[in-house]
Amino acid sequence: MLNKILDKRTLVAAGLVASTLSVSVQARDHIEIVGSSTVFPFATVVAETFGKKTGMPTPKIESTGSGGGMKLFCRGSGIETPDITNASRRMKLSEYQDCHKNGVTDITEVLVGYDGIAIANAKSGPNFDALTRKSLYLALAAKVPAGATGQGYNKEQMIDNPFKNWSEIDPKLPNVAIKVLGPPPTSGTRDALQELAIEGGCKKFPHMKAMKKTDKKQYKKLCRTVREDGLYVEMGENDNLIIAKLANEPSALGVFGYSFLDQNREKVKGANIDGKELNFENIASGAYPVSRPLFFYVKNSHRGKIKGMNQYIAEFVSEDTFGEEGYLVDKGLIPSGAVKREQFASDAQNSTNLKL
Repeated sequence: MLNKILDKRTLVAAGLVASTLSVSVQARDHIEIVGSSTVFPFATVVAETFGKKTGMPTPKIESTGSGGGMKLFCRGSGIETPDITNASRRMKLSEYQDCHKNGVTDITEVLVGYDGIAIANAKSGPNFDALTRKSLYLALAAKVPAGATGQGYNKEQMIDNPFKNWSEIDPKLPNVAIKVLGPPPTSGTRDALQELAIEGGCKKFPHMKAMKKTDKKQYKKLCRTVREDGLYVEMGENDNLIIAKLANEPSALGVFGYSFLDQNREKVKGANIDGKELNFENIASGAYPVSRPLFFYVKNSHRGKIKGMNQYIAEFVSEDTFGEEGYLVDKGLIPSGAVKREQFASDAQNSTNLKL
């Protein structure tokens, strides 16, 4: 027995890792999934359904955030790497290149559906329905134009965010201190908040919108960087923790996916943004301004080696799952259109390789 262990160590030391890992991958009896906290509840329901239907081990799912999941997924193809990663945004080109650099070159992309970013507070708290993307930018950006709330704001001077109270930004908003509980930089929800809400509000200033054409790097820095003076509080990847915290701080706002709002309506209420109500219909139609697509990515080199991968994927892309009448709709998923569902279901089942 000792000789066998020594032989294995010798092989590893000699650089024959690929064959060792291949044997290990074949030995694993469960699917390993990482990624987005927003996709996590949907993937969990699918995993449990898959386990009940097939009798196979229920996939192990870890909520690492979209960015964290991509790092783990792209690390390589061995037993120590996940088979699937969930994401509340599309894979970035830099992540795709990192995957290829590490030998993960055959990846299938699946659009799960859509989700809205909820800006919510406790049901007992004040009403924030006058929120706009512009007010979110002025509340959360690290730097804002001097005199930003006046008509003659200074187009040349960007200052550290001076706003401490919502009513300082807009008298229609509650006269309470700004405090927003939200996800960290590794989260796809944070990416969506920065790009869709904060940048979306930044562009309401014409000179900032013009900067995108003249100095895109500086524009992104100014329009997406979140303030770090304690008024935006990073809460990790646990959206349930944000829900719990809001109950104790009714005037604080939390940032999470629509599905979590839908599941916790007895505790929290979502704010309108730009006058658009956060609901199923507005997200599906694109009327709600802060919404995003949800994905999962499959490491095709693990198919056939990890028992049940194809069956799990087939369960996820079934019309009974992510379709208009599917069981994920009851959990808050906004389904994509029929043509897109058909396309991505076909890609998933045929192991279509992603090209970015």
